[in-house]
Amino acid sequence: MSVVSSLSYVRIINALKRAGWIVVRQRVSHIRLQKRFGDDLVKITIPAHKPIKRSTLSHILKQARISLDDFLELV
Repeated sequence: MSVVSSLSYVRIINALKRAGWIVVRQRVSHIRLQKRFGDDLVKITIPAHKPIKRSTLSHILKQARISLDDFLELV
């Protein structure tokens, strides 16, 4: 994960949108996205922080089922 510098939540959400994720709602400090994988509806929550910590980004990518290399192509 040391390849990725800290990113703002806006850049992360835009990259996830390119991967087919849809923004469902936004509360004050969190944004909810969802995507369907076959019969599974996967939901993830992104904190509206600038910047998002690398460890948090790692957990987001794991939940989103996106590899680091694929994510870097989307950013």
